[in-house]
Amino acid sequence: MKDDAEPVTLDDPGKLKALSHPLRRRILHRLRQHGPATSTTIGEALGVNTGTASYHLRQLEKYGFIEEIAERSTGRERWWRRAESPRDLRMPTPDMLAPEDRPVLAELLRQGHAEDMGMFGKLPEAYERSPEWARLSRGYGHMTEEDLAAFFEDYIRLLHQYCRRGEDAPPDARPVHIRLFTLPADED
Repeated sequence: MKDDAEPVTLDDPGKLKALSHPLRRRILHRLRQHGPATSTTIGEALGVNTGTASYHLRQLEKYGFIEEIAERSTGRERWWRRAESPRDLRMPTPDMLAPEDRPVLAELLRQGHAEDMGMFGKLPEAYERSPEWARLSRGYGHMTEEDLAAFFEDYIRLLHQYCRRGEDAPPDARPVHIRLFTLPADED
């Protein structure tokens, strides 16, 4: 994440809808983890036909989440990769959306939560197998709203400082899932 791009809030209902589709989320994950692909290779990897994969790839392109690799594409075979930017995508607060668009945000958050819970379920085994890669910490503290906002921005800056794109990573780098969430302790 070695770019200085400003954060982008996903307050466009079309972009939220594009990201809330389960197959599109799987496509984005596949491209992030395995690099460029065609609709055929995506379809084979995710168990869908090429036409379905192609449609969803075009939807992701329409909203700027992926881009075609023109120099690698030939004829009907189009190669796709994750878009270069924006890299710091943030969820809108519900009041930033029209009431009719809020269910899409809720669905996107629900899907993200389900994905995170799946990852958290793998944590004990991953920690046993590779404690040098499966790091964890739990914290508790008292912060003002301003302190928490500053902490969050510092955390994002650290991600930008230490994370690299797959194509820029050294040979000994591995993909790592990183999550941060905060909850008011009086609501648990």
